[in-house]
Amino acid sequence: MSEINYDQMSDEELRQYFLEHKNDQLALEAYLQRRNQQPRQVITKVGDPDFDLKIEQAIKSKYKEHQS
Repeated sequence: MSEINYDQMSDEELRQYFLEHKNDQLALEAYLQRRNQQPRQVITKVGDPDFDLKIEQAIKSKYKEHQS
């Protein structure tokens, strides 16, 4: 069996690989490490008067991303 090079995979390829090979511990570690290195976007904060609106907009935006 050949070595899998997770670094050469795109984020989506690595995600898909892990979903198809859930027993591959190294794939899980590579995926989690990559996810933890990505910056996290703060959508809103508790107490924001537009909290619900901002959350709804973020969900719609993410949904549109996955539709294209």
